[in-house]
Amino acid sequence: MTKLPGAEDLPLPAYATEGSAGLDLRAAVTDPVSLAPGERRAIPTGLTIAIPAGYEAQVRPRSGLALRHGITLPNAPGTIDSDFRGEVQVILANTGSERFVITRGDRIAQMVLAPVTRLDWSEVAELPSTDRGDGGFGSTGSK
Repeated sequence: MTKLPGAEDLPLPAYATEGSAGLDLRAAVTDPVSLAPGERRAIPTGLTIAIPAGYEAQVRPRSGLALRHGITLPNAPGTIDSDFRGEVQVILANTGSERFVITRGDRIAQMVLAPVTRLDWSEVAELPSTDRGDGGFGSTGSK
């Protein structure tokens, strides 16, 4: 992990508690960024990372921001691939009813490292049948 120029004062991503699954990502904005209701923006973190092959970093919303302010990630979880070397940015969306201001160093998202399973598809003439069949949305009932 490297800090980009101008982000030297920000702490590295860290777990808030011993049992935390996600590392907190912080905003590396120079000036406060104001998100109007319905607006979305890519917020820089000032970091580049090298994820080990066979893993991804999942970027997820912070539950407190989502509950209290309606701040979420429209692509949650966002995936950072192991071969990406650009700046980590977080797409924030304001689904709340009030303007939300992001300031330098604010914890804006969490990042979870996860293993990636890859497979090679094989085309077949017909899939094996199941009891569910092609039953889609809501087909298994609500109880």
